Amino acid sequence: MTLTTFGAIMGFAAEFTGQTGEIYKTLAQKAKDLTLREVLQVLSAEEGKSHSLMEKTRRENVTEMILEPIAGLHQEDYGVDLKVVDPMEDADLLRAALILEEREKKFFSDVSIKVPLPEVARIFRKMAQKKQENLAKLQSLALNQTLKKST
Repeated sequence: MTLTTFGAIMGFAAEFTGQTGEIYKTLAQKAKDLTLREVLQVLSAEEGKSHSLMEKTRRENVTEMILEPIAGLHQEDYGVDLKVVDPMEDADLLRAALILEEREKKFFSDVSIKVPLPEVARIFRKMAQKKQENLAKLQSLALNQTLKKST
């Protein structure tokens, strides 16, 4: 599905962050490593805040953006089907979290370029920056787990 309007983009963003939060919650429950569990719980809470921010941004800016056409965004480019994945090992949980953060970073970065309203673009840039920070944390955690296994 093509995301051609502000409402469609914001609806997808709210749905995307809401679903990701639920996925993180599920992954956290499966994590055996305490540090990984804590990181996933924090990510789940962050996604809840992101979901609320997307809803708020949509409500506050919908009248200004309702007629502005937006091109070049496709929902399929950001989809992650983790429903079929049932990660059992912590490495799989971590890999799933990395995939989710990378997809959200790409979405928020892409939208920040396309949305013509500066305040909304700034929100999306900040979201993309936060996703980059989360990726760094997850990659560090992955490295630490790899080093633990090799010793």
